[in-house]
Amino acid sequence: MITVLPIETPGLGDRTYLAHDGSVALVVDPQRDHDRVTALADAAGVRITHVFETHIHNDYVTGGLALAREVGAAYLVNADDEVSFERTPIRDGQTVEVGDTMRIRAIHTPGHTHTHLSYVLEADGERIAVFTGGSLLYGTTGRPDLLGPEHTDTLVRAQWRSAHRLAAELPDDTAVWPTHGFGSFCSATQATGVSSTIGQEKRTNAALTADEQTYVERLLAGLDAYPAYYAHMGPANAAGPDGPDLSPPAVADPAELRRRIEAGEWVVDLRDRTAFAAGHLAGSLNFGLDGQFVTYLGWLIPWGTPLTLLGESPEQVAEAQRELVRIGIDRPAAMATGTPEDWAGGEPLAAFERASFADLQAALDKGDDGLVVLDVRRNQERERAGIPGSFHIPLHDLLGRLDEVPGGRVWVHCAGGYRASIAAALLHAHGRDVVAVDDGFDTAHDLGLAVPTPENTDNQKEIPA
Repeated sequence: MITVLPIETPGLGDRTYLAHDGSVALVVDPQRDHDRVTALADAAGVRITHVFETHIHNDYVTGGLALAREVGAAYLVNADDEVSFERTPIRDGQTVEVGDTMRIRAIHTPGHTHTHLSYVLEADGERIAVFTGGSLLYGTTGRPDLLGPEHTDTLVRAQWRSAHRLAAELPDDTAVWPTHGFGSFCSATQATGVSSTIGQEKRTNAALTADEQTYVERLLAGLDAYPAYYAHMGPANAAGPDGPDLSPPAVADPAELRRRIEAGEWVVDLRDRTAFAAGHLAGSLNFGLDGQFVTYLGWLIPWGTPLTLLGESPEQVAEAQRELVRIGIDRPAAMATGTPEDWAGGEPLAAFERASFADLQAALDKGDDGLVVLDVRRNQERERAGIPGSFHIPLHDLLGRLDEVPGGRVWVHCAGGYRASIAAALLHAHGRDVVAVDDGFDTAHDLGLAVPTPENTDNQKEIPA
């Protein structure tokens, strides 16, 4: 009997897979913190003999090379990928035996990258599953634009053909196990579900239900911005990253924290946005661990800026560290734990107001002088609907456009509150008077505060973030 165990990384919207026959195991697309994989293998009492990469990843630093070296496994990477380390090359159509019962067949499925491979898992002559990486996802496909605009047209058409190749070559009951698509920005559109089969994808996936030109046009029209840190992931993975150092950083006292803030370094409070707004170390920023912490911190921080973490406990800092190493932010400059009062060392705490969309509507109705409404959602969200008179800067552009925010008290909103808190903290640290709207944008629709664009009146629900 073959068992496939997904290992979720919800902060990045990705999965790693461990498949075993009760004796030996293979791993597909392991994250940097591969101790989660070895712990799962140990719990199952199996030995990892092979580690497979579907592609050179753009959204995280792989743990594949370090894992393979640690356990003495073969590390299989497309023979056509230009890498700086020893690996076991694999090509389209090649079959690899894993133990006595499992076989893996590589299928070239370009689209997310030029050299992308999917891996078909076979046992006892049956095709059980296919690990599709960033190719065929649940209800969608991987995005084709991460290698640059000069490759996008070629890759988007290749992605359609790759989906059809998988559908043609595999039985309908073959399980589909993608790496991306659980909130990852590597997904072309929002993926749906937690499991699927080739047959289900034939019925529901746009790549398999639409003709090539329709698929291409719809997919390209739906692409939006992706995190800036992606630019660093491909080179890091091609170079062959080592395993992470998860030992605790040095502890900083209040004087050191103040020096770091005044030097322009990032001091990040990991608490949730409610606690942060109520009182925090002046000049610190807020990326709560209760949201897409690593995605947005990695997106906004100027790459290489020293980073200090503030947490309520060492465990909270350790959790943040683990998420950060997945995108190559290896060693925080320092850490501090406890309360804002501990970190401030007697200095007054900073704070700002939180509000609802009903509060914003009341303030607008009163005609408050100097009120500025700042929308920090992404461009495609803004194109669906917005608040009349509001000012729009996507969160990922805000740091470089702070001077564009009009003077006055800034009421900042997003779709659910998390991004608004990040933006409010950033503005507040730069001396602005802010109110963070901690509310779902559907409420703005219900209040009549948000006005849909005419061409998008049928699709107004937003995913809070």
